[in-house]
Amino acid sequence: MAAVQPAASASSASASSASAPAGEPPIQTQTQTQMQIQMQIQIQQPQRAAKRAFRDSPGNSSLKKWKPKRTKRERNMTEGSSEEVLRRDIEDLLASRGVNLQSSDHGEQEQQEQQEQEQQQQQQQQHEPLPQQGTETEVDVVELSSTGDGLALRPGSDQVYVVPFTVPGDVARVKVHRHVLHEHHTVADFVAIVKPSPLRDDARVRCRYFSSCGGCQFQMLDYAEQLRLKKTVLEKAYRNFSSLAPGLVPPVGDTIGSPLEYGYRTKLTPHFDGPPGSRPARKNRPRGAFESCPDIGFMRKGQRKVLDIEDCPIGTSAVRLGMARERARMQREYQNYHRGATILLRENTRRYPKDQAAAAAAAAAAAIRAGEEAGPEAEAGQAESQQPPPTTDQPVPLTATATATATATTEVEAEDFVDVKSCETDSKATTTEYVGDHVFTNPAGSFFQNNNSILPRFTAYVRDRILPPPSSGTPIKYLIDAYSGSGLFTITLASAFQHSTGIDIAADSIASARSNASLNGLGDDRCSFIAADAGELFGSVAYPADETVVVLDPPRKGCDADFLAQLRRFAPRRILYVSCNVHTQARDVGVLVRGDGQGARYAIESLVGFDFFPQTGHVEGVAILNRCEAQSAGHSAAAKDCPANI
Repeated sequence: MAAVQPAASASSASASSASAPAGEPPIQTQTQTQMQIQMQIQIQQPQRAAKRAFRDSPGNSSLKKWKPKRTKRERNMTEGSSEEVLRRDIEDLLASRGVNLQSSDHGEQEQQEQQEQEQQQQQQQQHEPLPQQGTETEVDVVELSSTGDGLALRPGSDQVYVVPFTVPGDVARVKVHRHVLHEHHTVADFVAIVKPSPLRDDARVRCRYFSSCGGCQFQMLDYAEQLRLKKTVLEKAYRNFSSLAPGLVPPVGDTIGSPLEYGYRTKLTPHFDGPPGSRPARKNRPRGAFESCPDIGFMRKGQRKVLDIEDCPIGTSAVRLGMARERARMQREYQNYHRGATILLRENTRRYPKDQAAAAAAAAAAAIRAGEEAGPEAEAGQAESQQPPPTTDQPVPLTATATATATATTEVEAEDFVDVKSCETDSKATTTEYVGDHVFTNPAGSFFQNNNSILPRFTAYVRDRILPPPSSGTPIKYLIDAYSGSGLFTITLASAFQHSTGIDIAADSIASARSNASLNGLGDDRCSFIAADAGELFGSVAYPADETVVVLDPPRKGCDADFLAQLRRFAPRRILYVSCNVHTQARDVGVLVRGDGQGARYAIESLVGFDFFPQTGHVEGVAILNRCEAQSAGHSAAAKDCPANI
């Protein structure tokens, strides 16, 4: 029967074309076009089904299995990445409008079938064609994605436009950058606001580079609205990435804000690109040279190009002074560089009693004057001993002149002391930070939280909730701080435990942690640190699981499967999971709560976000979990029973 249908279709088309005047194309009605499309589908579907049946039949088990063929963008898309988060947000938006997208994990043939069906649907529904790349159009922003970009629509179309620097309710003019047809979205550049949303107030914007720089997204929003949106980010993360039934996820608490909305970043890393020819194809080819001082700043939104930035208002005062100083230095010394590089700007704090602060400030001023007077001679000496230019992932070293003037300071006065703050640019130099009454020293180029203003509030929250209520049974006496870094949690929580152990894969971090423990009066009898892979953690610590709480603070990629399996087999009584990526956190917490295979299951006690980076779409997540007694035979009855997995 299928072989007869094309002939019938052809005869119908001939009959229709016979009525057309000579020299003009045949006239086809919409009904005839739809019939042809439907007939083509009826022919192709049995053929494809037969091919799949042959491919998957037992007799063909030796044939190479069909593997999904993914685009370069999809190959670079990992679980919890910004690309994956954006894709899930777009799917949710389209689903709310009755448009369901298939997963991108299908094979090439399935993807082709899907694309053909979409094209046929577009022909049948006679949708308005998409605007061409490079053209401008107006869109209505309907919601914000978890990446901080607006998701917008055009009237009469289900194509989603991803537009930065917009908020729900905006009508924006955008420039089409590229269409991602199989994911039903278009990446667009922001051009202008045609009609502002009630949420938008551009008078709040404090940075002249906003809407060009790729750093901040929310400067036009009231801070309370920013916190509300970040709560939504956490809610969506657990809905889309935890694979948990809604009943297993408690309500997310209100996002806890930063005391400083601007001037909070204690570390900035502006950079500059190399001159033309800075990456020669041949080793013996002459290096490129700068004809003028390069642009120094951060990446333009959506482009691989540096935006020249003279000042960044989210940096602390000391860091902003350091940025101005380094820009001035580069104006003098750009000819010494033949490659691009990153400039490290890290705040350094010295705390003095009030009666000594004046002398400290005077000494700093004298050092500045001495540096200015020695400037020309110091520069000449530096030029003679010029080291090879750094690679792009190394901070730019200070010259002797810049070193002498690096003591430009700001002061923050408290009741009993004065903090004198300066900007350090040498990645190997030691910097000091205070978190409440605790002091931490680290190499300037190493990791430490970049918003010092929120750390007292953050560590107090963790300290107040690290232990269960006293009535919950056997007391918890021990702390394991996985991914401990330089000891932030181990040290600030030590007073709550009989003994604590921090572990980190980086030996340098462990050395800093041990030094910080000593600075804070903590000996080996109170805490210890182990340099090892977190996956080997539980073989190195002999604490009883019933009396132990584990703090997790992994990198953005989250915990790996082996570590989570070991954690569940160890079965600590309580877990506190801190993450800078709430999407990988949700994935990992889902593993702990579902409890597949051997090991303990956990129940989520609470979820809350902390706003470490105001004006951006980033939110830090804190999840607290308790071990389920029903799945932990032989452990304390104080652990909570888990609800059934649904």
